[in-house]
Amino acid sequence: MGVHGVITINIDKAKTIAHDKRREARSAEFAPLDIKATIPSEATAAEAARATVRAKYAAMQTAIDAATTTEQIKAVMP
Repeated sequence: MGVHGVITINIDKAKTIAHDKRREARSAEFAPLDIKATIPSEATAAEAARATVRAKYAAMQTAIDAATTTEQIKAVMP
């Protein structure tokens, strides 16, 4: 705790934690699509779904990087 019972938040550390959680969530969403991408009859649909996941998490990454408060970080987390 900071001075006089006030909690001080290190925004850079909060961003690092958020990025780690974002990466975990992204990996979990990609796992079933990675398997489907290897099946010829499902590969096209899987790649389209992977593109959607990539775009979602790229936007999340940008929002985390631009955040100036923990509230902003929390708002973009999955």
